[in-house]
Amino acid sequence: MTVRMSRADHLSGRDEGDLKVVSLGGGHGLAASLSALRRLTSELTGVVTVADNGGSSGRLRDELGVLPPGDLRMALAALCGDDEWGRTWAGILQHRFTADGPLHEHAVGNLLIAGIWDQLGDPVAGLDLVAELLGAQGRVLPMASVALDIEAEVHLRSAPDRLTVVRGQTQVASVDGQVVSVRLDPHDPPACPEAVAAVEAADWIVVGPGSWFTSVMPTLLVPGLRDALVSTHARRVLVLNLAEQEGETEGLTPTDHLEVLAAHAPELRLDAVIADPTLVDARGHLEATAKSLGARLVVADVAVSLGSDQHDPVRLAAAFGRTMRQA
Repeated sequence: MTVRMSRADHLSGRDEGDLKVVSLGGGHGLAASLSALRRLTSELTGVVTVADNGGSSGRLRDELGVLPPGDLRMALAALCGDDEWGRTWAGILQHRFTADGPLHEHAVGNLLIAGIWDQLGDPVAGLDLVAELLGAQGRVLPMASVALDIEAEVHLRSAPDRLTVVRGQTQVASVDGQVVSVRLDPHDPPACPEAVAAVEAADWIVVGPGSWFTSVMPTLLVPGLRDALVSTHARRVLVLNLAEQEGETEGLTPTDHLEVLAAHAPELRLDAVIADPTLVDARGHLEATAKSLGARLVVADVAVSLGSDQHDPVRLAAAFGRTMRQA
């Protein structure tokens, strides 16, 4: 007879440092989560969106036909250690050239990753090699095996009564209007097999913080990855943003953010939602919405300072630790 473990059985008796954790997203939000989580566990994987079409990443994507490396670079930098080696390499990865020619604004890390991909011909093997070079405390993987584009349905300020389709991550992030929903092109991209395997083997999945429509929602729209997120026995925790993002989520409340997630991935259930005290409304709407998704609301000071829109890695690590211990 086959005995199926419950999630509680699976996690019982495990120390935080032994837990396998997967964090999904992109940009500064994912970097904040990874910077926090590496303080708790060495069994850490960042699964990164690959839809960037602007700046250095967009240029390398167009010229070389590679995955956009920028968000992958930021995740790797976040996993660098706090010793001299780690800090040095994190700085090198993030350094951008200032020049009058075609190298202007290219990030060193983007060029390094693209060069290694060109040599190896395998994005995952290339990222693993860069992680080894950096002494990264975890692994970084793309969410999909091909570069993606984001399309959004938007109520533009100039045409608020009709939906307009806006294409491109950079364009959606800076749109002058209200984003209603997003989708991927191609709509059914192949998920990165290693990312799917990491989600299936995880004890905890972390979603957010980050640009809600262009970094967080895309990770829920790759069919193979979404199926793994729904079926995994891991516990799932969502981290809410600290403030609206001009253009992309302007006018959306914290409760609206949860409702957007439910609309894009209605079958996904959560176990916990982490929110800064400044996000909690007196009438309990946020807590009720979290509960409707299966989650308890964890209220914790996670901002760098009062009024900041940046998460503090040390405070966020404490919130993650508290959430995992109380599971």
